[in-house]
Amino acid sequence: MFAGRTVFAQLIDHVPPHEFHKCVVRYRGNYKLRGFSCLDQFLCLAFAQLTFRESLRDIEACLRSVEGKLYHMGFRGKVARSTLADANESHDWRIYADFAQVLIHIARPMYANESLGFDLDSTVYALDSTTIDLCLSVFPWARFRAKKAAIKLHTLLDLRGPIPTFIEISEENCTTSTFSMPSCRSPAPST
Repeated sequence: MFAGRTVFAQLIDHVPPHEFHKCVVRYRGNYKLRGFSCLDQFLCLAFAQLTFRESLRDIEACLRSVEGKLYHMGFRGKVARSTLADANESHDWRIYADFAQVLIHIARPMYANESLGFDLDSTVYALDSTTIDLCLSVFPWARFRAKKAAIKLHTLLDLRGPIPTFIEISEENCTTSTFSMPSCRSPAPST
């Protein structure tokens, strides 16, 4: 019998639970919800991201295949496609946006002194824009063409590490060259 811990559980141990709980309380994420908490949703989405799942059906099938280990991986609610879909619809997205900022704040100092391979006095950024196709019947507000919906994700990366500095979602027809972002100057890392 395997007595160790799963890699996923070991990875999630590095996520600060108190900070996540503060984000949930700030937006009343678990208020009047039974069964599937914000933490369960976060664990499902983190698992899906790390294992390259592509749909709710895919997430459900993969997690159900290890159903006996879910409790030890941190899950407390029952993982079902409809439950996850309801959570995605009802839980406030700002919980996860705020928590992402917490994680970025923790990770950025780890890369502050990483070499770029050349000497520069200031920070170097790269701007990437990615189009995300959406279903028009589910996201009518994201109409791109007559029968297609899409949004564009603009990400500003600090080249000292693969950590986003700024993320913005816009309409798909917003081009990178016309995209405007707030001032993104950050202090140079101390040496």
